[in-house]
Amino acid sequence: MSIKILVNGANGRMGKEVVNAVSDDSELSFVGGCDIEDNLEDVIKNLKPQVVVDFTSPVSVFKNLKTIINLNVCPVVGTTGLKEEEINEAKKLCEEKNLGGLIAPNFAIGAVLLMEFAAKASKYMPYMEIIELHHDKKIDAPSGTALKTAEKISKERAKFKENIIPNEKILDGARGTRYKDIQIHSVRLPGLIAHEEVIFGGTGQTLTLRHDSFNRESFMPGVVYACKKVTSLNKLYYGLEEIL
Repeated sequence: MSIKILVNGANGRMGKEVVNAVSDDSELSFVGGCDIEDNLEDVIKNLKPQVVVDFTSPVSVFKNLKTIINLNVCPVVGTTGLKEEEINEAKKLCEEKNLGGLIAPNFAIGAVLLMEFAAKASKYMPYMEIIELHHDKKIDAPSGTALKTAEKISKERAKFKENIIPNEKILDGARGTRYKDIQIHSVRLPGLIAHEEVIFGGTGQTLTLRHDSFNRESFMPGVVYACKKVTSLNKLYYGLEEIL
């Protein structure tokens, strides 16, 4: 029997892609969509999905996530902007309910590989900076992908000596922001979808790892896989690599 999927944010750019991908997969059943004008709790109670895929807004995602979990439905969340403490709270809620779920900053398999490769490289080249580039409609910065990349690097990174240039003459923001002792730079422009570079520097050399998503279809294999997987899990995971 196919897994019943509800898409929250179904009228958005990502939501429409998810609806098409779910509808085209014989192991999944699209039972309906929900958007900003709808009451998510009422829609879930009415349509009784097994999984809710959320691609909405950083402003509403945590409230949506708690609603989904409290109704004993598996969440698959691609909306970024969740704070670390919010993710931990959601994990605790799922653990109490023995409920599977996934929060993924990026569903593209190539992006997941970039994070893994960057973490491995940081053992040998601990000096690096992250540049993330997204479309001009993306609200949050830095991206969830960049933050997740920095988190993974920080766990594997070799020891290094800080060499920060005095910033008396540098304009505010020129060096981006700093997270987990890593500089992150955010670019927002029309024409972009989702892109990330991790540039490593060493003695007389650099190493650049880059991933590019040229369309939103690139995220769909990961979303579809997650929809099938979460119903067999008993806790909430953060990052697609955790369930691959």
